[in-house]
Amino acid sequence: MIHVVLYQPEIPQNTGNIMRTCAASGATLHLIEPLGFILDEKRVKRSVMDYTDQLVLKRHDDWESFLQEEKGALFFLTRYGDHPHSDFDFASLDEDIYLVFGKESTGIPKEILKENIERCFRIPMAPDARSMNLSNTVAITVFEVLRQKNYEGLSMQEVQKGSDFLRNWTPDENQ
Repeated sequence: MIHVVLYQPEIPQNTGNIMRTCAASGATLHLIEPLGFILDEKRVKRSVMDYTDQLVLKRHDDWESFLQEEKGALFFLTRYGDHPHSDFDFASLDEDIYLVFGKESTGIPKEILKENIERCFRIPMAPDARSMNLSNTVAITVFEVLRQKNYEGLSMQEVQKGSDFLRNWTPDENQ
């Protein structure tokens, strides 16, 4: 199982987008307190849309509580990581995978990163770029893990309108 861990997220729109990504990908979302916003803000709800019923969300009082409650392989996104996100062999792991992302302003505390330096990764980008948007990095990383695991549990075709919808569609249909 894939878990996305947001360490003290600050921007509600990012968290809302990440909620939607987690719901659509089957990942569990963990929020480490304190949050920089009220979770029921309308900006979060607008981003997550009608996916709240599909979202598995867990809140943790702090990093230590998270570590006591959850068990699995931890991986940390940081600009200081020496490995690209695609270097890790996620397919060979039989335990839960926790992808940890830091707050938008300061990232994951350096003490945590240093303790886990071999599991720190970065997403390759232009040399002069300091960072990417948090919700984009979550999506990139979650889908790399899913790609390596052959998109286990995900649908490979349109379900709501049917797999033949586009083949049978005609221009006079307003769908």
